[in-house]
Amino acid sequence: MAQFAFLYRGGDPMPASPAQMQQRMEKWQVWLKELADKGHLKDRGFPLERGGATVTRKTHVTDGPYAEKDLVIGFTLIEAKDLKQASELANGCPMFEHGGCVEVRPVMTM
Repeated sequence: MAQFAFLYRGGDPMPASPAQMQQRMEKWQVWLKELADKGHLKDRGFPLERGGATVTRKTHVTDGPYAEKDLVIGFTLIEAKDLKQASELANGCPMFEHGGCVEVRPVMTM
């Protein structure tokens, strides 16, 4: 089995009501539990704040990232036999219900 990172990008902003947020979080918990029950979940990962900094060299730090549609908002590490299986596992992600996408990237073994 190889490791893959699911990078969550874009999507609608957080829901306005606590009830809507709870519904959204429950869908994530169900999906992540399914991945874990099947032995694919390596690390649940974390959501990321939208702000941050971009470092392009030791002395150059700027606010950002700013490309809203390209903003990584969270990540998860999974195990799968190959990129095809990892991509299939991403199909159940709740991100798709809110206009987001999942980038599937192999983790390089060192």
